[in-house]
Amino acid sequence: MLDPVVAAVRRAVREALAPFADSGARILVALSGGADSLALAEATAHEARHAGIEAIAVTVDHCLQSGSAEVAERAARQARDAGIRDARVVRVDVGSAGGPEAAARDARYAALREAAAETGSVAVLVGHTLDDQAETVLLGLARGSGAASLQGMSPHALDERGLAWIRPLLALRRADTEAFCAASGIDPWADPHNDDDRFARVRVRHRVLPVLEAELGPGIAEALWRTAEQLREDDEAFADMIDETIEDIVEHAEAGIAVSVPALAANPAAIRNRIIRHVVASEFGVALTRAQTLEVARLVTDWAGQGPIDLPGCQATRSGQALAFRAAGA
Repeated sequence: MLDPVVAAVRRAVREALAPFADSGARILVALSGGADSLALAEATAHEARHAGIEAIAVTVDHCLQSGSAEVAERAARQARDAGIRDARVVRVDVGSAGGPEAAARDARYAALREAAAETGSVAVLVGHTLDDQAETVLLGLARGSGAASLQGMSPHALDERGLAWIRPLLALRRADTEAFCAASGIDPWADPHNDDDRFARVRVRHRVLPVLEAELGPGIAEALWRTAEQLREDDEAFADMIDETIEDIVEHAEAGIAVSVPALAANPAAIRNRIIRHVVASEFGVALTRAQTLEVARLVTDWAGQGPIDLPGCQATRSGQALAFRAAGA
C-alpha cells in the first residue's frame, strides 16, 4: 500500500504538471539535495513518466562550503537513480550584494534561468514548503513592506521571459517531505547553513516560530500560510482593478506619463497608492517606498501649490488637473 505522505507529494506534483501533460515539455527541477527538493525530484520523476513530460534536474553548487562539489554530485546521482536521466550540476560564483543569503539566492536563480533556457524548459519546479512560506511571511512582516511581502511566495508565477516558476509543495509541511524521503529510502543532505543562526531565516525557523507556537498555540505556520493565500487573492483582484482603471486615467506626456488628478482623488487610498506605485514601476522601473508614495499622493489630496517631488529615477509634478511623472533630468 502506498504511503499516504508519498501519495500526497505525488498528487501535489501531478496537479502542478497537469497543464503540461502530453505536451512533451521539458520541466526543470531545482535540486539542492535536501529533503524538500529530493522529494520533489522523486515525485516529479514518477509523475513526468505518466504525463509525457521530460524532467531535468539542476543542482546549483554555490561553492560556499567545504565539500559542496561532492554534495552536488551526490544529489545529481540521486536524481538519476529516481529516473531523471538529465541531472546536471552548475557551479556559480556568489557575490556579496544584499548580504550572503540574497547573493546566494540571486546566483542560484540566475543559474536556474540559464539552465532552463539552455534545455528549453518551460517551467522550473522549486521545493518550497508551507514552513518556508510561513517563514517568508514573518520576515516580510518584520520588514514592514506591506501586503506584497506578506503574501509570500507565489505557487505559480511567470517571469519576464515567460518561464513558469512553480512551487508544488507550498501546501505541505517540511515534515511531509522528510517522511516522503524516509518512506522512499532516500537519504537527504542536511545543509549546515540551515542551523546557522547568522541567517535571519534560521532564527525565524528555530527561535521565532517555536516561541509563537508555545505562546499562542499550535497552527501558527498554517495560519501564516492561509494569510499569504488570502492576501495573494486580494492582490490579484486589486491588480485587475488597477489595470482596468489605468486604461482610462493615464496618458503619455512629454518625457513621461500623466495621470488624471480627479480620477485619482475619486478612488480610495488603497487604489490611489497602488496606481501611483504601478505607474512609476512600469514607466521607470522603480519601486517606491510607502513614504514616497504618500508624498506623491499628497499632490492629489492635499495640494497647496507645492513643487515637484524628486523620486528615484523620476520626478512627480502636479500641473492643474494632471499628475505628471517625468524621467529625472528630462
